[in-house]
Amino acid sequence: MSSGHRRARLFPEPLAAKVPEITFLFWVIKLLTTCGGEAVSDYLALGNRQVGAVIEAGLLVIALVWQFRTRRYVAAAYWSLAYAIAIFGTGVSDALHLFVGIPYAGTTLLWAVVLTLVFWLWYRSEGTLSIHSVFTRRRETYYWAVVFATFALGTALGDFTASVLGLGYLASAIMFFFIILIPAVAWWRFGLNSVVAFWFAYVGRPHSLSGIGFGSGRVAVIVTIAVAILVGYLAVTRRDIQPARVGPAGPGADQERTPRQTRAL
Repeated sequence: MSSGHRRARLFPEPLAAKVPEITFLFWVIKLLTTCGGEAVSDYLALGNRQVGAVIEAGLLVIALVWQFRTRRYVAAAYWSLAYAIAIFGTGVSDALHLFVGIPYAGTTLLWAVVLTLVFWLWYRSEGTLSIHSVFTRRRETYYWAVVFATFALGTALGDFTASVLGLGYLASAIMFFFIILIPAVAWWRFGLNSVVAFWFAYVGRPHSLSGIGFGSGRVAVIVTIAVAILVGYLAVTRRDIQPARVGPAGPGADQERTPRQTRAL
């Protein structure tokens, strides 16, 4: 059996969309994983940094395998990977500043370039950036690459505004909260393209509550429990499953393939 066939058996092509429908609860959990990811990463950094890095990488690998092994959206797998990326992305961004010595302005610029590059490659390859088109392994790979870059960029940008610009963590958190509202209002009231609005809001993020004096360990525990409860609710109710979409064929079509269409690839 060739390596390609073994890889296909280990990580099969999806049978349906691999990301959730965007609801209010999606944004609640997304913000919680953002805050929790930074808190967990900060807490792990309090001890042996090498051990902490191994734990972060291990959580990421486990979550990646789980998510890419599924053939449809599974709430627990999806949000486990989102949380693991939030933790690992924060750790990588912090390491570039603390150990490599890149200033916050530099890490912010670096991750902004990485994010732009991934977006460009994704659109050049697939002709769409819509989450409603994430029903192939390649598009799912692009999607999670963007998610990783957004978390790393958010960490660098949050530290830049709080430390370099002198806004402090509380003011930075408030500022980013209102920035996140901009695309929502623009989509709701002024007809902003839904794909642009989604990724604009996704890139924006508040700073972790641990950065404004609540303690990383306490925040990590509380947020993790909250995320687990909300994801459990979604897993039971299945209210965030994307409906099947039928649209024109083509690389930019935002349609969902049926199992028969997928097997024919």
